[in-house]
Amino acid sequence: MNIRVCEGDLHLLNLHTRMPFKYGIATMTHMPMVFARVALEVDGRVSLGVSADVLPPKWFTKDPARDVADELYEMLDVIETAVETAEGQSAPSIFDLWLRLYDSQTAWAATEHKPALLAHFGTSLVERAVIDAFCRAIAKPFHRALLDNDLGLRLGDLRGELEGFTPAAWLPAQPHSDLLVRHTVGLADPLTDAEISDQERLHDGLPQSLAASIRAYGLQHFKLKLSGDFARDQDRLGQVARVLHAECGEQFAFTLDGNEQFKSFAEFRQFWEALRADVSLKSLLARLLFVEQPLHRAVALEPGIAGALAEWPERPPFIIDESDGDLASLPAALALGYDGTSHKNCKGIIKGIANRCLLEHRQRQKPKRPLLMSGEDLCNIGPVALPQDLAVCAALGIKSVERNGHHYNAGLSQFPRAVQMQVLESHGDLYHASPAGWPTLTIRHGRVALDSVNEAAFGTRFLLNPGQFTPADEWDWE
Repeated sequence: MNIRVCEGDLHLLNLHTRMPFKYGIATMTHMPMVFARVALEVDGRVSLGVSADVLPPKWFTKDPARDVADELYEMLDVIETAVETAEGQSAPSIFDLWLRLYDSQTAWAATEHKPALLAHFGTSLVERAVIDAFCRAIAKPFHRALLDNDLGLRLGDLRGELEGFTPAAWLPAQPHSDLLVRHTVGLADPLTDAEISDQERLHDGLPQSLAASIRAYGLQHFKLKLSGDFARDQDRLGQVARVLHAECGEQFAFTLDGNEQFKSFAEFRQFWEALRADVSLKSLLARLLFVEQPLHRAVALEPGIAGALAEWPERPPFIIDESDGDLASLPAALALGYDGTSHKNCKGIIKGIANRCLLEHRQRQKPKRPLLMSGEDLCNIGPVALPQDLAVCAALGIKSVERNGHHYNAGLSQFPRAVQMQVLESHGDLYHASPAGWPTLTIRHGRVALDSVNEAAFGTRFLLNPGQFTPADEWDWE
């Protein structure tokens, strides 16, 4: 097979949230969404593919001193570099094409002093658009192309212990037909309707408080964010616990997002033991699934971590997220004693596949502690980014997936009406029309249905035209 990237382009659309989303050191109220489009030649025939993602300030670098606009333009520069590098590249498989792009982006990032997590955000957007175009060209949905290894993955090139295996050896024979929505509770989110002032109350037909969201969507899984301030977090967790018990009874589970707020596991252990000493939190903490990225990425994979985790046998499960910046991150984390990692498309699909296969391979060797891969989010919304992310999670067998884009954005109300109609016509199981007519995510009994996502080439049944948005060279954040 001969595959070549003929050309690519980028377009952007500025969006604003329906309510502030406070995560760690940032509070998101506005964000651009970028759309990458590629023309891919597969054995002489050209196919188009599209990917998309929001540009989240303060996530890729977590530098409180930097100007948000500077970070946004840096993200765009990283993506433009990846697109320009991919143009004209040819290879015998998607895997080979991706590997060349990955290596080129790594070398460029080293020269430009860009962290790997940020650099390969650009790689991932090209990778997603190429996979979309390829699956359309061969007329197969993503999960089928993955299991048939039409992408040409050589897992042994990325994970030596998987030499000779294809993804089908480790991944489920069928993608999940639905996923549990793990609802994010941001640091500034109202927990009950009574907390919302008249000035802040929304009238868009969607739930605003945690309690209202549980009632509207039947939520069962939650993601609670930590600030790193013990007194504040203890009080906040107590308030959340009361709402969850009142609305869900005993039928719920949750994860904690450490938001890189701790300098060492000794510091987090002190924090954790203090929480456990609070009798009012006992029932809540018993329902913890795992803790995500408690340590800052600068120290999270230091050699001394191994001793701290080994000396704490009764600890909760820990996974990395922001520390999962390159291909070596997960093996390094597992060697230190972490229990797994997250998947989000912005960190890379092929890397995510390799990580999932590695975890499954080692899990079958019956380790002392279960190994984990979670599905996480960056305020992801449709019409392209969300379905593609769901398609990958379904194919990888991830059941509980953080979804927060539907909560912090008023559905797809900010997109052209023609796009809204395409979504409603193509994904009637995933979206429904709000009272105002725009598409909003359909969540029933805490789950989203994925039949239309799994039947599509790569998440999205229709081919979006990014040309209706602002070209990257004309885009202005202000």
